[in-house]
Amino acid sequence: MNKRTLKNNFLEIEYLTDSLRISGLTPKGKTNLLVDLSHQAPVPTPYGDFYFLGGHRLWHAPEAMPRTYIPDTEVKITELSNGVILEAQTEPGTGIRKRIEINLASNAPTVTLTHTLINDGLWAVELAPWTITQFRLGGTAILPMPVGNVDEAGLLHNRQMSFWPYTRLNDPRLSLRDDYILFHTDALPPFKLGYFNSHGWLAYYVDGILFKKSFDVKSGATYPDNNSNAELYCNAEFVELESLAPLTRLEPRASVQHAETWEVLNGIESLPKELQELIK
Repeated sequence: MNKRTLKNNFLEIEYLTDSLRISGLTPKGKTNLLVDLSHQAPVPTPYGDFYFLGGHRLWHAPEAMPRTYIPDTEVKITELSNGVILEAQTEPGTGIRKRIEINLASNAPTVTLTHTLINDGLWAVELAPWTITQFRLGGTAILPMPVGNVDEAGLLHNRQMSFWPYTRLNDPRLSLRDDYILFHTDALPPFKLGYFNSHGWLAYYVDGILFKKSFDVKSGATYPDNNSNAELYCNAEFVELESLAPLTRLEPRASVQHAETWEVLNGIESLPKELQELIK
């Protein structure tokens, strides 16, 4: 893998030049928060082998084989004054072209990612931008839950969750609270949940570092996976925080974007205190 870096006084961002990935997110004086999966065997598809590699990637939902797993190993790099644009070639089969623009703040531990899907094909495609960030294990994922009444009388539901077939509802890593979900990322069998996250952020706490990704929420829109705009996946090697944009019918020559802002707070000794600050 060929790698390059972006740096400021707080963070180092590592990205690949031969695959559409952000492979490193390292706070100053710490180790990489993202997981390296370059040892994993590829997934064979009719379009070639797909490599997970780890780190952060852009997909488009809903997930399906081979559509989701088309290789993204040829990347065009455009340098920016404070970042870089990574752009893959148009996918065979789908006609979709993926782009990630990375902008690193000059004086803060903050990164802005603009994810773009472009339809280079001849027909419309229904999809949703889907961003996946893979972390090393050993920390706690924090998922804020909707709170308060939807209607004046409090008669309508305000929370729903989707679970995948392999998910165990009695998984000991899962802690359901009224205002947030905690998931302790020990290496046990695979687990995945999705839900509508009205707060527009997800977080991960590990080794005294708090990572927070923020994204736009569009009320009334239709999202994939039973209206999930946020998902968590964990297995024996890594944990994922995933955000999704609404499903859209992307016409030929049209594009759709999904942005995330990453904040990395270093030197946090007490999760509960900082968690209360986050959920205000």
